[in-house]
Amino acid sequence: MKPLLSTIARWGIGSFAVTAAGFAGIQLSAQAIASHNSNAPVSYAADRIELQDRENRVVLSGNVQITQAGLGLSAARTIVNYSDAGSLSIQRIMATGGVTVSRGNERARGDTAVYDFNRRIITMAGNVRLNRGGDTLNGGRLVIDLASGVSSVDGRASGSSSVTGEGQSGGRVTGSFSVPEN
Repeated sequence: MKPLLSTIARWGIGSFAVTAAGFAGIQLSAQAIASHNSNAPVSYAADRIELQDRENRVVLSGNVQITQAGLGLSAARTIVNYSDAGSLSIQRIMATGGVTVSRGNERARGDTAVYDFNRRIITMAGNVRLNRGGDTLNGGRLVIDLASGVSSVDGRASGSSSVTGEGQSGGRVTGSFSVPEN
């Protein structure tokens, strides 16, 4: 079960893990992804970049790749909002079109994503799928709190989030865990 525990801990899906473990009679030691440095430099690459100075944003389109301290984001299109008070500071990245967020060998995929740098939260919505090895978790919305290391998955992408979408899971969180042979 060690790969499963590591997957759950890294993505911070603690409440789901505790519930699942409670049914299985397994005790978990919680780890968090709170160690991610949201203040680290952000690198990007895209087929096209459009700087919109008056709106304080940059539009990246075509095979967009963004990286920050071991965290990667790829999408068809992103809008990067920034503030310019003497030096540029990224406020938010909004991504659309086959969005993938990865860290190490873990991947989360969805239709859209918002990385809010001020709140240190990544929200993915629409057909969300979380993978690590043979383990999968599916839902409508995934919220990753980088400050606390706690994440949650909803079956439907609704609520107060600025990212909305509808999962194929029929309003429920679904998944499968691989079990090693003894």
